[in-house]
Amino acid sequence: MTSGARRRARVTVIRMSDIPAAPVIVADEPGTFPHGVLAERHPAIVRQVREAFPYGPARHRALDALLAECAEGVVAPLPADAHDRERWRAWGMDTYTGRSWFDVPWLWSESFFYRRLLDAVGYFGPGPWQGVDPFRPSKRAELDSPATDEELAALDDLAGRPEDEQALALLHGSLWGNRADLGFRLSAEGAGRSAAVSALVADDSERLWPLLGASSAATLCLVADNAGRELVPDLLLIAHLLAHGRIRRAVLHLKPYPYYVSDATTADLVDAVRRLTGAGGAAAAYGRDLWAALGDGRLALRTHPFSCAPLPYADMPDDLRADFAAATVTVVKGDLNYRRLVGDRYWPPTTPFADLTRYFPGPVAALRTLKSDVITGLDAGTEAALTAAEGQRWRTAGTHALIQVRT
Repeated sequence: MTSGARRRARVTVIRMSDIPAAPVIVADEPGTFPHGVLAERHPAIVRQVREAFPYGPARHRALDALLAECAEGVVAPLPADAHDRERWRAWGMDTYTGRSWFDVPWLWSESFFYRRLLDAVGYFGPGPWQGVDPFRPSKRAELDSPATDEELAALDDLAGRPEDEQALALLHGSLWGNRADLGFRLSAEGAGRSAAVSALVADDSERLWPLLGASSAATLCLVADNAGRELVPDLLLIAHLLAHGRIRRAVLHLKPYPYYVSDATTADLVDAVRRLTGAGGAAAAYGRDLWAALGDGRLALRTHPFSCAPLPYADMPDDLRADFAAATVTVVKGDLNYRRLVGDRYWPPTTPFADLTRYFPGPVAALRTLKSDVITGLDAGTEAALTAAEGQRWRTAGTHALIQVRT
């Protein structure tokens, strides 16, 4: 084991005693994907946010200080008057304060960076910038882009397909997020041979469908990932499942405040539904159905504080556990949620997904495009073929995806 791996194994407050040991991912090694995120992506995000709004001198100074701290300094705590200071203390802030951002668990440092960024722009107030999402311009630009128009127009062609083909296409749209057009534009031979499917490194979709339609009383929990062109396909899938009686009710878990640049909040949900209803054609019909489902309770929203926690779902509080336990199946979307579902560790890729999610209080499915090093549940042949063809790039490039289910 290298010295970096030994450090990764030591630096953690994650309570994963019922899961086999594996080193926690830390961003301390130059050249690794996590190091690049902290050293390059986070400074770029600070600069982007600084330029996106006409913030005054105080906000500029706070953003510049955060930029300098992330690059050369050590982790500073939240201000003494922060409304959630005690929560973050319980989540490890006292443990990591005074250490380099690069020497603490990557999941924690990423999450705390975004919380500190919100503090720098005055999101939690009081003041004129209270409640203003610093990432809203980029979210709206993506949602309003011509590419979104093209994807929504493809729904008109999809409407004439058999219901099971529609469901599969919408599932793939939800899986691939802003590459959702690959899921909508089915070939003449059907969804099974679409371009998106060929890039799946694991596909348990045949185990998912019995959970989505086995009972007219089924409840789907969907833990959302990104807003914009990634939230829209999630909503389309929910609308289809409701309209065709595959589920009776859906519960959509959103972030309680802006997080990780593009993570979906309630405001983003409203923007997405309005985008659908204003698009015309089949997209507008989906939008109207979603609006009605929100109004009558068939689609409910949750914004639990733990959704922004720098911890794995193995540490979820009892009330959130009860929410997931009541669902027929919980679908966990996206890369960050996958890291939290299995633990942000250097697992051997063949580690069984079911073993790492056995703590989850009910059937759970992961729909994820691969954008970080964490991976589980692969067979040895698939891992070997991917590595031979691409080295380790397949883990982080967003060109591969998976559907994994534990019943």
